[in-house]
Amino acid sequence: MQTTTFQVQGMSCGHCERAVTQAVQRLDPQATVHIDRASGKVDVASSAPREALAAAIAQEGYSIT
Repeated sequence: MQTTTFQVQGMSCGHCERAVTQAVQRLDPQATVHIDRASGKVDVASSAPREALAAAIAQEGYSIT
C-alpha cells in the first residue's frame, strides 16, 4: 500500500469529504483517506493505481489539480 496525495478542488463540507472517501473506498475498500478540506489536500493510502483513484474522485464531480 502506498500513499498518494491529491489536490482536490470543490470540497466545501462534510458531505463532500464523505463523497470523496466513499468513492475511493468503493474502488479499494481497504484504503484510508485523510482530507484537509481547508487546503484541498487528500491523502489516500491504497494499493489502487493513482489514475484509478483520481478517476473515482473526479466521477464524484471534483477537480483534481
